[in-house]
Amino acid sequence: MFTGIIEGLGTINALRPMGEGARLTVGTDFPLTGTRVGDSIAVNGACLTVVTLGARRFSADLSPETMEKTTFRTARTGQSVNVERAMRLSDRLDGHLVSGHIDGVGTIGAIESRGNALIVTVDVPDHLARHMITKGSVAVDGISLTINACGASHFRVSIIPHTARITTIGFYRPGSQVNIETDMIGKYVARLTGAMKPLRNEGNRDGRKEKSTTIDMEFLSSSGFL
Repeated sequence: MFTGIIEGLGTINALRPMGEGARLTVGTDFPLTGTRVGDSIAVNGACLTVVTLGARRFSADLSPETMEKTTFRTARTGQSVNVERAMRLSDRLDGHLVSGHIDGVGTIGAIESRGNALIVTVDVPDHLARHMITKGSVAVDGISLTINACGASHFRVSIIPHTARITTIGFYRPGSQVNIETDMIGKYVARLTGAMKPLRNEGNRDGRKEKSTTIDMEFLSSSGFL
């Protein structure tokens, strides 16, 4: 579990294909003191497992699923990435609950200056946008951000100078692709209330169809909650 508060910047030192996956090596601008092989580290928001470790360098394996769902499929050697090690239960939760499980990829649509802030518009598929609300949380390349406004296929965030300086946001240009993780709690609520499309019911092992249930207003009323 992560917070979306970026710990430091890393640089992709190597990205070696391994079948449909890859081995990623990242050098960090901060010491990895206390980190061990097997620990979780988020790189541009994607939760990865450390398989080799140095003082300021680690490697992690990228599965075919990770390559398909994230921007790692177009990553290159020398690219800067956001790095955050997993949170401790004793830590302050300064951002929001971030799982490191990327939901999809967005594209930077526009960047404009407004006062001391950068207003960044991110274009996203509708299946991501439906889990966003104004003043809700979103992780962009692992950075915890507050949504200023959102529509059917985009959302807008405000970036302060400090965030632009210590994360990859300072390198974004229109057309840049970014990893998106929508709010974890929102996704669970959407699923439980039936806001998401139900999974196709394939039946149980003996071939009988199983009745699918969702929590909706009718269910809440009949159960005495309303």
